[in-house]
Amino acid sequence: MDASEALLTRIENDPVAASGLTRTADFDITRRDPIDELRLPSGLAMRPMAGDAAGGTFYLCGEPGDAERPVVYADSEGQAALIGADLPEAVELIVSCPVWWRDVDSGLSPEKLDAEAREDQPDLDRERAELVAALGLTPPPVEEVVARLRTTAARTAPDFLPYTGEGDGPYDTYEPMFGP
Repeated sequence: MDASEALLTRIENDPVAASGLTRTADFDITRRDPIDELRLPSGLAMRPMAGDAAGGTFYLCGEPGDAERPVVYADSEGQAALIGADLPEAVELIVSCPVWWRDVDSGLSPEKLDAEAREDQPDLDRERAELVAALGLTPPPVEEVVARLRTTAARTAPDFLPYTGEGDGPYDTYEPMFGP
């Protein structure tokens, strides 16, 4: 079993980790019904593994046992990004930068974004620490996680920019979520 499959299985079988990811990082494994059936130009399979409250979906790409299992996030507004080389990397991102990782191009510093998240979730630090312990993570500094996201997201187009294949909707081809 590859690292992504192993972590997903662990999350699915650990109610503390699953509820912590939902509460803290808006990564809900019970929301696996994407708005659209998406495809990748690279031809890799896209398996919905979690959703968020805004209608976005996290996809594990490739097949079990593949050497690489990248993670793509597609929101409900027609934007998408490659957010991790694999699920462990994507989970590090969403735990280190819960919810606000989507706003790294907003012009606000990671410190300001994290402070705003704490205002909305007063127990964020405690919940994040419990989640890190439940998942056995040792997240790197936030600056490193944000830099990794930018580097990874820059590889979204063309191979990881999903499309619906229907040709008749406003989001037939998704747009990159982050700028160059």
